[in-house]
Amino acid sequence: MRDLSAKKLFVFDMDGTIYLGDKVFPKAVRLIKRLRAEGKQVLFFTNNASHSAEFYVKKLMRLGFEPRENEIMTSGDVTIEFLKKNRADKKVYLLGTPELEGSFKKAGIKLSEGADPKSGDIVITSFDTTLTYDKLSRACRLIMNGSEYLSTHPDFNCPTEDGFIPDSGAISAFVTASTGVTPRYFGKPYSETMDMICSVTGVDKEDAAVVGDRLYTDIAIGKRSGVTAILVLTGETSEKDLVVLDEGSYPDLVLADAEELEKTIFSN
Repeated sequence: MRDLSAKKLFVFDMDGTIYLGDKVFPKAVRLIKRLRAEGKQVLFFTNNASHSAEFYVKKLMRLGFEPRENEIMTSGDVTIEFLKKNRADKKVYLLGTPELEGSFKKAGIKLSEGADPKSGDIVITSFDTTLTYDKLSRACRLIMNGSEYLSTHPDFNCPTEDGFIPDSGAISAFVTASTGVTPRYFGKPYSETMDMICSVTGVDKEDAAVVGDRLYTDIAIGKRSGVTAILVLTGETSEKDLVVLDEGSYPDLVLADAEELEKTIFSN
């Protein structure tokens, strides 16, 4: 960890890592500003695809982080990039929020309303706070009729100030239980995400660090990709969760919060 100060890029999860809802964790803003002042690149990456990058820019600005437009990326962005490169002519039935639909349309993705069980080549499910039974049943019918099944991210729960609420992984579990089909996931911890991060930032994996609160997304993407993985205990994961981990899954560094991370990076 003595080489942490030499990292060029720090990829931060957001909810549960630097804030929770509208509550900013102590010293998180100072850490981000100090990293920029020291010439480090900062990227805010969230698996929460229910909102657009523009939403997160406004939120982070309101919370004091002063983000730049190119510092935001979501699992929705990674999914869109995959579709543009690999499924350009396919029609998509998207089970997601109006904001996510807007991002897909803006990127030129062909969306289907899904009333016709043959009207979608691909079904994509995400964290949908506008979810209805009709949406779920349409998605399931399309998949049972042969549509490819993708999901923006695998998170089972989304942290809020009032506790956890069902996220994308919980929704896809419903669809899988009905159809017997498991989706191909994007976002963290999957390789397409780290490849896109490195491509956009121009930073090699060995020069990057991922900071987050979840073992199976934030830490897993670092361990799978050869990127330094730093766990902060401000969100989903507690110290007792670390006891059962095998050596290959264990974070490279476990810290209490953003304040302790700042001290660790700039200890020299």
